[in-house]
Amino acid sequence: MLSNIRIVLVQTFHPGNIGAAARAMKTMGLTDLVLVNPRQFPDPEASRLAAGAEDLVEGARVVGSLAEAVSDCVQVVGASARLRSLPLPHFDEPDEMARDVVENAAHDPVALVFGRERFGLTNDEIGLCSHQVSIPANPDYGILNLSQAVQVLAYETFKAWRRRPESGYRPTLPAEERQPSREQVGHFHDHLGRVMQRSGFITQPHARTEAHLHALFARAQPSRRELSLLRGLLASLEGHLPEE
Repeated sequence: MLSNIRIVLVQTFHPGNIGAAARAMKTMGLTDLVLVNPRQFPDPEASRLAAGAEDLVEGARVVGSLAEAVSDCVQVVGASARLRSLPLPHFDEPDEMARDVVENAAHDPVALVFGRERFGLTNDEIGLCSHQVSIPANPDYGILNLSQAVQVLAYETFKAWRRRPESGYRPTLPAEERQPSREQVGHFHDHLGRVMQRSGFITQPHARTEAHLHALFARAQPSRRELSLLRGLLASLEGHLPEE
């Protein structure tokens, strides 16, 4: 689905903005970048500011017109800070736009179109769009850099996609942040129980005390790393207790 969502940049003036937009795209899983008559491309500045998304810059398609860039798309959303006179359907909120775009992208290509840094899209170019979207911002200073606008709409699109049940999205967590298995939790509680008895905190198995502590750690939800630290603390304390 995400591969059906195309980012189109129209007559980008600064090549660095192309690289920054590519970086914004890649962080949100978007890979299809089309450039309409960029002023200067390829350019080392585009690759430099891509910062890890050089593959998107190198794979970007350059075309001669917006019509060519979106000819196969079933939905074309023009990003515009200024409302034009054309009576296009308009999304007041980017998340509304994203849900609609993702729905269409399940079967066909769609495009998010961004205009020039200084004055955006022309009326003729907006006329090639099926929808418009604006990013709500401070009315006294609502100016977003091109790559910032790409990042906002790419994020909303990615969010709409990952919230669909069929996306299968699972965030990748470092091993130390993963939740411990029930076996690991059980070993911890056994260890805690031994230390409590050997230290004299309790003189015999005390179901009520242990139940309270089990509930305490269940609410805390320690990660595997945190549980390992607690086990290390118990082992250190255990080493200073008199032999049984």
